[in-house]
Formats: sequence, structure tokens, C-alpha cells
Amino acid sequence: MKAVVVSEFGPIESHTFAVCPDPICGPNDVIVDLEASEANYPDILFVEGKYQRKPDLPAVPGMGGAGRISETGANVSGFSVGQKVLVLPDQGTFAERARVPAAHCIAVPENVPCDVAAAFGLAFQTAYFALIEHGRFRVGETVMVLGAKGGVGSAAILLAKALGAACVVAVTRGAEGREVALACGADAVIDASDTDLRDSLRREVYAATDGRGVDVVIDPVGGAISEAAVRAMAWGGRLVIIGFASGGFPVFKGNYLLLKGLSVTGFQWTEHRDREIERVRAAQAKIFDLWSAGRLSPLISKQLPLEDFKQALSALQDGRAQGKIILCATG
Repeated sequence: MKAVVVSEFGPIESHTFAVCPDPICGPNDVIVDLEASEANYPDILFVEGKYQRKPDLPAVPGMGGAGRISETGANVSGFSVGQKVLVLPDQGTFAERARVPAAHCIAVPENVPCDVAAAFGLAFQTAYFALIEHGRFRVGETVMVLGAKGGVGSAAILLAKALGAACVVAVTRGAEGREVALACGADAVIDASDTDLRDSLRREVYAATDGRGVDVVIDPVGGAISEAAVRAMAWGGRLVIIGFASGGFPVFKGNYLLLKGLSVTGFQWTEHRDREIERVRAAQAKIFDLWSAGRLSPLISKQLPLEDFKQALSALQDGRAQGKIILCATG
């Protein structure tokens, strides 16, 4: 088979697309012939050796993809050869085939195409659990999404609207970010490039929410914008930290959290996958149901051949990606 190979950790340009041995199925694994894989920001950290879980080398990156099972291990039940699945492992989906623990597989309805299933993977799972589990979102509440142009940000906007948010405020940079946020259904868009963000963000959020502020903040950015977002929250609001794309860690003043009854929580999706896979599968079924009902559709900005993985990851690294980039197997 062909796959992206990381022989040594390093920049995106240093890795290769090469012929590799086919994966061997273990007793608790399945082999999946992948049709589509999603490119995510953590894939960049993976190839650079900066991800929290460093693999043994050589390794194949990729944390989400969709295809059909071609082999099952002796201990596997609930999955069968020929079944369409979404796979969300720690690595391995930037390939034509992947060995995946059966525990990291999710059944995909036959009416859902593999590119759509892949786009609904890690980013939408992250956004769903951040909104529902940690953000405790309720129908009719207001949501603010930081980093709205990226994969998780655009997924959070789409999900919040599909699940009944009264108002979604998107925070992003530039005209392209604004277009993406509006295409996803945001009710208001705030430009994060303002030099006086500490005060301007609250002012614009209050203008969009009749002076009330937002109930839930989804934050994949961190840094100064996170600190500004706290000032724009309604009483009893919940801020969910899911990443630090800005490279900075926010610092929150305890007295402000106390006075407004705010909560700040961190969220890492892989812990849910490893500890509560049935809840993850139930969440994914809900996402697929929303798609089938015409209420939710992923924003796929590009579909590229798998060998063009450098182009995909570079777009993510430079902030040029809009929504999801899908890598398609051509073999």
C-alpha cells in the first residue's frame, strides 16, 4: 500500500508518501480500506513530534478517516467485512489501508458518503462534546466560537445552529474568515484583528446579544482572545478550552469568574474515546442523523489526493484552510 511516512520528526516538507507493507490485523483490530481521511491541526503536531502522544517511528499520521472493513480480528464482534466505518485512531489514516482497534470504529450509515463521514470525524466530535458535555449547551442559548474559520470552529458554528442556538457569534480574522463564518450560519462575526480586543470584543458581543453576553464559548485559540472572551460572557456562562492555536495560554482572574458565576473547563476528546466509546458512538449517530435530516452539512473546502498531504497540512499551519480538507485515496 501507499502511505505518508514519518521516519523522523520534523517539518511538513520533510515527510514522504511512499510504498509501505500492508498492515497486519491483530486479534482486536480491523483492517480498513480507506476512501477518505480528514486533515487536522493535530496532524501537524504529530509529524513535528510535538503532539502529546509521541509514536514509535516510523509512523503514519492521520487521526480520522472513513472506508470499508476488509478484515476483522479473531476477537472482534459487532463489525463485519464490507461494513462502512468511520475510524478515529491515534494515527494511521494517511494511508490506503489502516489497522485500527475495533474500539476506535464507528458504524457509518450506507447513505452517508465516505468523504462526508470523514469530515464529520474528529473536528465534529470535538465540537459536539465541547458544546453538549462540557459547555452544557441548551436550546435557545447563545454561543461564541473563537477561531471560527478552522475545522473545529466551523464545526462548532454548524452544530450550534443545527442544535437550536438562538445566536451564534463567530470570532475570526479577515474577509475570508468572515465569509466562512457566515456560510456556516453565524449570526454575527467579529474581527479578532482589533488591537483593543479586550474591550471591543465585549462591546460587539453585547451589541449582538442585546447586552446580555454569550452563554457558551468554544475556544480552540487560547491566549489574549480567551481572556477577552470571558469579559463578554453572560452570568453563569461556560467557556470550554479545546486548544491553543495562538500559541499562548490564557490567564483568568478568579474574582471575575466568581462575580459572574462563570466556569472554565478544559476538554480533550481522546479521553472520551478511550473511556466512553459508546457515548462517542451515540454522539456520532446524532451527527449522522442531523445530516440525513438536512439540518447539518460539513464545510469541505478542498478534496485532495492523499499524496498532496503537504499541501493540506501547510494550509492548516498557515491558517489558509477553511473548514475541512479531505484527503482521498486514489489506489
